[in-house]
Parts: sequence; C-alpha cells; structure tokens
Amino acid sequence: MSQILSFTPEIGLGLPAAEVLSAPKRPRAVVTGGSGKLGRSTVVDLLAHGWNVVNFDKVPPPPGSGHEDAIFVCTELEDMGQVMENLLEVDCRYKGVDAIVHLAALPSAGMMGSSTQFRLNTMATYNLLEAARKLGIKNIVLASSETLLGLPLDPWVPDYIPMDENSPRRPESAYALSKLLGETMAQEYCRWDPTTKIINLRFSNVILANEYERFETWQNDPKPRRWNLWGYIDARDGAQSIRKSLEYKAVGHHQYIIANNNTVMRTPNDKLVAAEFPGVPYTPTKGSHDTLLSIEKAKRELGFEPKWDWKH
Repeated sequence: MSQILSFTPEIGLGLPAAEVLSAPKRPRAVVTGGSGKLGRSTVVDLLAHGWNVVNFDKVPPPPGSGHEDAIFVCTELEDMGQVMENLLEVDCRYKGVDAIVHLAALPSAGMMGSSTQFRLNTMATYNLLEAARKLGIKNIVLASSETLLGLPLDPWVPDYIPMDENSPRRPESAYALSKLLGETMAQEYCRWDPTTKIINLRFSNVILANEYERFETWQNDPKPRRWNLWGYIDARDGAQSIRKSLEYKAVGHHQYIIANNNTVMRTPNDKLVAAEFPGVPYTPTKGSHDTLLSIEKAKRELGFEPKWDWKH
C-alpha cells in the first residue's frame, strides 16, 4: 500500500503522515530586516539550529543568502495593521509566532533626515512591541547599538575603559536616540508584563567576512577607529548572540554589549589607550588585544562566545 503524503508549512512536502505527526514542532521566529547585513546571517543561523524563520523586510534577500527554507513576507513596519496581521498569520503559509528578532532600522546616523530616521526606527519598534503584547509573544530580541554609550567618541571620552553595560548612556544622534527609546520601551513593556523577556543587544560595528581586508588600512594609525574603541562584531557572531538570547531562560528586560573578543588593531591596548585616551581610567585587559567594549556579561549570562576573528 502506498504511503499517504502530507504537507504542513512547518515540515514540508513529501514526508509520510506518521512522520509529520511525530516530528517535534519547530519554534517560529520572525526576523525583521532579515535581508540586511546582520539579518542574513541571523536567518541562516536560526534555520541551522532548529527554528522556522519568517523574514519581515521590504526587499527579498539577495540570491545565495541561504534563505531557501525561510519565508519572506514584504512588511511595512510603520503600518501597525501589517505588523499585527503578519505576526498573526499569512494565509496558509504559517500561523502564529513564538519569538521576534527586530533588526530592521536605518542602521547608522546620517542616512536621511534626522526626524525621518528617528520616526521610522522608533515607530517600527513600538509597533512590534505593542503587537507582541496584544498577541502574547513574550520572547523578543531588539537590536540596540554601541552608539548609546556616547559613540562616536568625539567630543566625548569614556568615563573608564573598557566600557561596559554600566557606562552612562549618551546618545549623540537621532539614530542613537531612537535606540535609547527602544531600550526604554522594552523596559516598560516588561514592567507591564513581568512574564515577558526582551533583550536589547548593543551591537558593535557589524562586519562581513569580505570586509576584513579593509582592516589593514588603519593599522598604522589608530585614529580612524578610535570612535568605538576599535570594536567590531562579525555578523555570524552577532547571529550567535541573537540565537542565544532567544534561548536564554529568563524574564524581564536585559541589555548586553555584543562585540568580538579582540579589537581591530594589532597595536596592544595599553599603547592604543595611552595614545588616544590619555588620563581616562584604564583597567588592563587579560589579553593585550582583548575587546575594549566588554562582553563579559554576555559571555556569563548568555553563553556568548565569538568564534570569528579578523586575523584568521
């Protein structure tokens, strides 16, 4: 007797019905901005670790992104109706969402008029948080930014080095201010519902593998990269931090700096700090090139461990 075949959006076409029924349910995450620089790596990482992924973006991912098993849904995040509807279900493609990863934004200062950038970034975050509250989605990761710490470091200098999650928040642009409001909204939504978990990840400068060749251009002069204490995060390690944040068993609001283990420089930290930040209190790092944007909290609580090093 021939086997009966069944199809579900979660499992796929061609599995025997008994196998479909017995297969464990894969959790579904929406990744906003999944076609972007960090988003592409995040979608690939989540797919590889047992998640169903829906990409909310305005444009599909470029060919070769490894998104074949993800669902793309064109979504205008400023439109609350679209956000609510697309989180709830999209026809027969999927119904219900377990987690949200919000990466979509105009990702750096000066990309367009400040008021437009602030409005777009802030309203997208509000719409997602409010829709999640209404729909009972309680596992949320938001992309925050290192710029909250007063970066770029001009005219500011750090209160101390390495900087960490206790460093004062000093947004210096409309972009950074929108990220501050994102963290503030997350804190309040968790206060309204103490069973919700929202994690803000303060990403350092996101780098793709094909961009590492640029690192040689500033090795003889640390000034071009002093603006963020010579920090960076490989997009693949950024994706790892997102997945570990979704897996983290906790409730409430949490913030983490996410950077790689080392700086972008071959010059040792003590020489960098002495040259560019004389007089700033400096606690020497264990390694001579360890990141000056501390990731100890993310390592300790999330189990975050960067794997991609620009020198290799």
